[in-house]
Amino acid sequence: MKESTLLTFYELLYTAFGPQGWWPGRTRFEMITGAILTQNTAWTNARRAIRNLKKAGLLTPEKMHCAPLSALSAHIRPAGYFNVKARRLKNFTDHLFNLHGGSLNRLFAQDTRTLRSELLSINGIGPETADCIVLYAAGKPAFVIDAYTKRILTRHGLAGEDATYAEMQKLFTTELAADTALYNEYHALIVKTGKDFCKRSTPKCAPCPLGALLARR
Repeated sequence: MKESTLLTFYELLYTAFGPQGWWPGRTRFEMITGAILTQNTAWTNARRAIRNLKKAGLLTPEKMHCAPLSALSAHIRPAGYFNVKARRLKNFTDHLFNLHGGSLNRLFAQDTRTLRSELLSINGIGPETADCIVLYAAGKPAFVIDAYTKRILTRHGLAGEDATYAEMQKLFTTELAADTALYNEYHALIVKTGKDFCKRSTPKCAPCPLGALLARR
């Protein structure tokens, strides 16, 4: 990989699309909830579940922590796997109250590595979800690798199909400075590119801002 490849990708995408204003969410807890609910489903479904939680007044750590699991499951049904995800939300709030007195400020006061490690210790939170929470809710530099990222990297020959999450993340963190704003915008641009152009079965390479680079390979 040429040293500037990923930076070139970013510049092309930013020029084409501009700032994305991602992650959607008015509060840090809403972002955390969204990161958990969007697992294995489209964001549109997660957003519907979040709206239900808002209407029910459950979109705060305290209210969600006290809510019955059955009620929480009913409200997040649009996100799919609602019983599993309700338990994961509860696992997060249980952890937050047991270790940090329910304070996101105390949780997020930790350095990036310690925070990420602690989040990964919570049942149901994997690397992608943990990094979303670290980057968007805590505002700390952690590059998020999702299905769109892997698809773009493999199609451009920057990673193999068997590349691990950590290996793909290292490609970005090795080349790019540990900059929260940059990581935030880059991930958002990748999501837009994956949704609009780098589709799983019918990629639209010609109009894609990265299409010219792919054609040179």
